[in-house]
Amino acid sequence: MAATSGTPNLDGRSDLPVMPSGLSMLSRRRTLLRWAAGCGAGYLAGWGGGLWGSDAWAGPQIEEPLSHAVRTALSAAVSAAAPPEPVLANAAAQQAYTDWLQHASQRLARYKKHATERQEFLQTLWYEARRAGLPLSLALGLVQVESAFRKYAISSAGARGYMQVMPFWAHLIGDGDDSRLFHMQTNLRFGCVILRHYLDRERGDLFLGLGRYNGSRGQAAYPEAVLAAQRLWVHAAD
Repeated sequence: MAATSGTPNLDGRSDLPVMPSGLSMLSRRRTLLRWAAGCGAGYLAGWGGGLWGSDAWAGPQIEEPLSHAVRTALSAAVSAAAPPEPVLANAAAQQAYTDWLQHASQRLARYKKHATERQEFLQTLWYEARRAGLPLSLALGLVQVESAFRKYAISSAGARGYMQVMPFWAHLIGDGDDSRLFHMQTNLRFGCVILRHYLDRERGDLFLGLGRYNGSRGQAAYPEAVLAAQRLWVHAAD
């Protein structure tokens, strides 16, 4: 089904918007944001990452001066070695993890076709989100919007990987090797630690923390997209 105007129609099979032909990437984004504003934020999660085309939707995250204490703490948080194994204290925790893994894997199948790849990714995300004190659904919603779950995504601003981490972070709090940002656990760890840092800076305000993560603090489009995507990943294990 083809759209014939500046407003996208819905595909009858996927319930996702179909864009008019001949639009530039910037025009596609603006059209989608206008459409989502009129149709409700709930639709955002369905197309948050996958319809942006080859570019990832990451803003020019700003390199800000960090105090020595903060830089040291962040460096320790990203350098600590540990296997991405879930910490499950009892049978109830094991069941919650198993239920979440099944729920998330079913939804992730549209982005990652192979079950083993999905399990490896979700197990690592569970570990890193829990380690950073983030809701699992928030981390998944952010990855969906930032990269559509593409490991090697690169934005026009140069952000890399699943959580679209800017290379300056590797030099600021890592070992300086920004190529490692394409490594799954490294990318998820940096992204979760950085998001936790921004949320702490904003005293837990998700709107401002997400805006800071994207380099668009105070603007609504990005936080609303992530929060809309998050709602589709919510689970009791959050």
